[in-house]
Amino acid sequence: MKKPQFNLSTPYKWPLSGHFSLTTTAVIVIDMQRDFLEDGGYFASMGEDISHAQKAIQPAKHFLETARNLNMMVIHTRESHRTNLDDLNANKFIKSQNQGAPIGSNGPMGRLLVRGEYGSDIIDDLKPLNKETVIDKPGNSAFYATDLDIILKTNRIESLVLLGVTTDVCISSTMRDANDRGFDCLLLEDCCGAATESLHHSVLKSMEREGGIFGCYGQSLDFCQFLSNAVEQTS
Repeated sequence: MKKPQFNLSTPYKWPLSGHFSLTTTAVIVIDMQRDFLEDGGYFASMGEDISHAQKAIQPAKHFLETARNLNMMVIHTRESHRTNLDDLNANKFIKSQNQGAPIGSNGPMGRLLVRGEYGSDIIDDLKPLNKETVIDKPGNSAFYATDLDIILKTNRIESLVLLGVTTDVCISSTMRDANDRGFDCLLLEDCCGAATESLHHSVLKSMEREGGIFGCYGQSLDFCQFLSNAVEQTS
């Protein structure tokens, strides 16, 4: 029996191989941290509007419940730095300083973007389960200076479902990096957020180029329905 494809994704049916499998697919929840989603966190301290990013929380929560019910592999990432800031390069620090929110400085939820601080942790609505992997990353891409690639390859993962914040920075960086490594990416666009709606949509438009140069995107409710149908067809 031919395995189903998600045909409501843009610009191509996902996955490209035509062989969807729960066991070769991983969900990557990117940087759904208090530092990016709550007042007083790193993002808000920079003067950024967090309202668009916050819109992604409830759709992401609903999708995550579906993924967990199907025992899909779920990996969470946190952009954060060591307490002594040994992994913070000078360029990144200066940029944060210029924006009025120096990484490592004290904020209402602890030191900004520092591991172990309250603000650095994932929001309660999306709190990882004990069995789910959490990856701390010092850069934008979830592959940079982490063991994500070896985790995915060890588990024979071929396709990735991406969600989180921000669409134009850490999600885009991770998706491009994943694409170069041969992973077929599906971005759940209503489960992602950015500083502005235009930045969010600019990433989607870029994904439509060259037949889906970095991956494809779709809506989480459509994908949840696809997952339900796929399980029924293959059971």
